[in-house]
Amino acid sequence: MSKSVIPEIREQVDLQPFNTLSLPVWADYFCTVHDTAELKAALGFVNEKQLPVCLLGGGSNSVFKGDFPGLVIQIALKGITCEEQGTRRLVSVAAGENWDHFVRHCLHSGWYGIENLIAIPGSVGAAPIQNIGAYGVELSACLHSVTGVHIDSLQEQTLSAAECELGYRDSVFKNRLRDKFVITEISLELSSDAQAQLQYPALKEALPDHYPPTPELVAQTVEVVRASKLPDPATEPNAGSFFKNPIIDVEQAEQLLKQFPDLPHWPIAEGKVSGKVKLAAAWLVQHCGWKGRRMGPVGVHPKQAIVLVNYEGGSAAELLALATAIQQEVFNTFSVSLDIEPRVY
Repeated sequence: MSKSVIPEIREQVDLQPFNTLSLPVWADYFCTVHDTAELKAALGFVNEKQLPVCLLGGGSNSVFKGDFPGLVIQIALKGITCEEQGTRRLVSVAAGENWDHFVRHCLHSGWYGIENLIAIPGSVGAAPIQNIGAYGVELSACLHSVTGVHIDSLQEQTLSAAECELGYRDSVFKNRLRDKFVITEISLELSSDAQAQLQYPALKEALPDHYPPTPELVAQTVEVVRASKLPDPATEPNAGSFFKNPIIDVEQAEQLLKQFPDLPHWPIAEGKVSGKVKLAAAWLVQHCGWKGRRMGPVGVHPKQAIVLVNYEGGSAAELLALATAIQQEVFNTFSVSLDIEPRVY
């Protein structure tokens, strides 16, 4: 491998600017990769030294519980291409592109299908890992394929949407391929046929009655609604939703609803958890009195009960202690476990 593709690998790098929770942690090694060749070189360094690796995009889905004793690779691959066939648009986008910028680019280009996912922070490469979803749309509805590199073999592979095994905030990349595969590009099946996705009741209610619900108007409405509920990480350091909506058995849901009839819940009719019930994590946390509460320099946002905020330079230990306290009280009250949504390193 020629020296020209080897990225600069720095030692002892402050990660505070690279995570949206602004946690003061350090990485033993850090590099930024701009193409697949640089990525393979960085992974070669990892394999040679037998180091743990952390893949970082926008840093909005990462929680560092302490200094990272390995190589942090910041994914900065760029590029967007589109193949047209009738109204079908097969859009391929590099993993380092900003997701929100990409959604806006699609809207401007007349490629529709992901406008409900506007204003979600982070990079494109993280989207299939989490199977990001909002306002009635999940990435799984339009994902065509994912391309990446296996960490051990450095071999490239393209996985079909089915092979990605997408579920609610879940994928093969969080399970069988966890820490084994680096996403370099994703491809989406979009359309030039503008069809607004209005399944989500709160979105439909927020849309003005006197305008047709175009994808552009849907995107504008989603952006306004999100901004009214979710704090800006630039001013209030956070990682978005910190807890996933828990999924439980029907029998347990029925028992809980007898005791808490106002508990928001949604039966699941398809996918890997078909036949179960999803509960609103925010309602559970709020019912336990955590909304707006603080523990030292960290706390729960006053407008969104599942957003934890690092208000005053708190440490990773303080943030995770808050999360643990919330999880424990929710479990004690409802016998329901809350899972952390961001990746904890």
